[in-house]
Amino acid sequence: MGRKSPYPAEFRNDAVALYRAAGGKRTYAAVAADVGVTGETLRSWVRQADELAGRGTRGERAVESRDEELARLRAENNRLRKAEKGMGTRARDPAPGGPVFRCGDEGMTGRWDFISAHRADFGVKRLCRVLQVSRSGFCRHLTSAESRVARRRDEEELVGEIREIHASHQGTYGVRRVHAELRGFGHSVNRKRVERLMRINGIEGRHLRRRKRTTIPDRLAPPAPDLVQRDVTARQLNEKWCGDITYVQVGGAWLYLACVIDICSRPVLGWSMASHMRAELVIDALKMAVAARGGNVGGVIFHADRGAQYTAAVFAQVCDGFGIRRSMGRVGSSYDNALAESFWQGLKRETMHHRLFSTMRQARLEIFQWLTYYNARRRHSALNHLSPVEFEQQHLRAAKLSIAA
Repeated sequence: MGRKSPYPAEFRNDAVALYRAAGGKRTYAAVAADVGVTGETLRSWVRQADELAGRGTRGERAVESRDEELARLRAENNRLRKAEKGMGTRARDPAPGGPVFRCGDEGMTGRWDFISAHRADFGVKRLCRVLQVSRSGFCRHLTSAESRVARRRDEEELVGEIREIHASHQGTYGVRRVHAELRGFGHSVNRKRVERLMRINGIEGRHLRRRKRTTIPDRLAPPAPDLVQRDVTARQLNEKWCGDITYVQVGGAWLYLACVIDICSRPVLGWSMASHMRAELVIDALKMAVAARGGNVGGVIFHADRGAQYTAAVFAQVCDGFGIRRSMGRVGSSYDNALAESFWQGLKRETMHHRLFSTMRQARLEIFQWLTYYNARRRHSALNHLSPVEFEQQHLRAAKLSIAA
C-alpha cells in the first residue's frame, strides 16, 4: 500500500481539473508550478483520476471547455470594445488626438496638431488667428517634430506592453501593479506616466462594490481572546495566521469558501469549498494549511471572527490537536479581520466582475485557478509588489544568511 498523500483530496481534484482545463496547451510542469507541486506529482494525480473515471470524462471535459471558451470570448470582446480605436472611453466621442478637433483638445498640443493637419487647406496664418496662437510657437512645434515622433513611438510600444500585462492578468491589474510589473521587467518608467497612458487608452483595473455581512456569531459559545489586536504584521512565517468564510452565487445556489492566510507573507496556505457552512468547511481549510507547512505549526496564532464555525467545539479540538492558539476579533467589526476581508474583495473583484458562475464545476475551477495565481504570480502591495511565493523565498534566503553570519 502506497504512502498517504499529504495533500487533501479536494486540492488534488482541483489541480487535476486545472490541468485538464488547459486542453493540452500547458505542460504538467507549468500547471504544477502554479499549484506548488512537482510536474511528476501532478502527472500521477491525473493518471489516478483517469483510472478512477475510466473513459467517461470526455463528455465532462467538452462541457467544461465550452464554459471556459465562452468566458474567454466574453473577456476578449470586452477588452476589444474598450480598446476600440478612434472612440473615447464610454462616451463614444472621437478620441483625443484624432483628426477631428473636439471639446477637450484646446490644449496647445491639440492646436498645433490641428494646424499641421489642415495648413494646406486654410493656411497657417488663418488657423493661428482662429485658434489664438502665435505662428512662432507653431514653428517651434515643427522643429521639435522628430523628438515628438520618437516619444510617441516609445509610448505606443509602452501601451502595447501595458495591454499585454493587463490581459495576462485577466484585466485585474490597476496602475500600481502594472507599474510594478513593468519595473520588474526592467523598465525605468514613472508611475504617473503609466497612469496617464492607461487613462487615455481606457485600460483600468477592476473595482468591487461593498459586500454584505456574512458572519453569524454563536452567542452561547465561549470566544477566544483577541491575540492580534488589529496588528496585521508578522516578522516570521507561521507566527500569525488568519481565516474567514465568504460565499459566491452559482446559478440559484451558493458556494462557500474558507481560507487560511499566513499574515507574514500573505499566501493562502489552505482553502476549502463546499455547498454548506458547517464547521467541517473551516476544519478542512485549516488541515490543508497545516499540511502545507509540513505539520509542525505548534504555537501559531490563528485569528478569525466570531462566526459559529470558528467558535464550534470541534474546531477548537482540531486547533488544540495541532498546538494552534485561537484568536478572535469583536462581534460586527470587520476591521478586526481586515486582512482576510481584503483578500475576499480581491478574489471577488478579479473572478466575478460583472458576471455570474453558471455551474459549480466552473466556479470551483476558476476560483482554484485564481488562488494558485494569487500565491505564485499576483503582485501584492503589502509585500513590496512581490508575489507571496517570491516574498517567502526572499524571506527564507535572508533568514539563512543571517544564521550563517
